[in-house]
Amino acid sequence: MDNSGDEISRVEAHIDELAEIASRCRRIIVVSKAAIAAGVALMLLPMLGLFGSNHAAVIGSIALVLGGIVSLGSNASTLQQTLAGMSAAEALRSDLISRINLRLVGESGDQTEPTYRLH
Repeated sequence: MDNSGDEISRVEAHIDELAEIASRCRRIIVVSKAAIAAGVALMLLPMLGLFGSNHAAVIGSIALVLGGIVSLGSNASTLQQTLAGMSAAEALRSDLISRINLRLVGESGDQTEPTYRLH
């Protein structure tokens, strides 16, 4: 039981690490989408005549859009891989827990029916 308990603890710690990675990826994905939107808006403003034609702003908006797309794609694939890893780790944890011979509290070896006690 002690070995199984240690292994389950290690798997749960790994699941927690993967959950943190997934959370970080989700935040970066939101920021990437915002960067893409900001880049598109900066490109549209000069076209609509709301902002003077500035080549630096256009180049900056293109950089925002491209950077956002790259960051979005990278973190989306990392998120998928992380979620797959979490699923595998949770399956391993379930398998380890199912291997443990658990018994009910108050269960004695000679009774056919378990005895339940509330304390």
